[in-house]
Amino acid sequence: MLDYIKGEIVELNPASVVLETGGLGYFIHISLNTYSALTASKGVKLYVYEIMREDAHLLFGFVDKKERNLFLLLISVSGVGANTARMVLSSLSAYELESIIATGNANALKTIKGIGGKTAERIIVDLKDKIKFSGDATQGGQTPVFGAVSGEAISALVMLGFNQAASQKVVGKIAKENPQFTVEEVIKNALKML
Repeated sequence: MLDYIKGEIVELNPASVVLETGGLGYFIHISLNTYSALTASKGVKLYVYEIMREDAHLLFGFVDKKERNLFLLLISVSGVGANTARMVLSSLSAYELESIIATGNANALKTIKGIGGKTAERIIVDLKDKIKFSGDATQGGQTPVFGAVSGEAISALVMLGFNQAASQKVVGKIAKENPQFTVEEVIKNALKML
């Protein structure tokens, strides 16, 4: 099995990337979080997971091992396939997903396309004991990749004239303490703190 592919980006789309290495171009399915991390890169190293079926040979790529591990945990849940797991990882950062599972917030999972009530509950029940949630949004000195709700809130605050770095810090704190908040709730709380 492949562990990672290191090469140059030939083509980059929000759902896929083509990496060239050794004269071969690998078509790799990616999440939006990985896409965001790759936009400023030319040469990259993607951790991969390959799925071999009768009708297809698929590669899924991740910017770090943590995202790949969460993907593997998600596809281990009955009823969650590779594309659904990728959708979850596109909608939430690794930190947000761990937080939602640790707090048992099925409602936050149900907002993701393709995740119904039963699947959300199954994900939480199956993975609650398997994830190691540290509660630390910045691991290894990296800033967290923001999920859809946090990203929209930050964009709205910047459009209102607030500094981007300050907005990210405040929204990150609010999202950490209240991962179930809607965009409106995050913005209202952020306005009180800025």
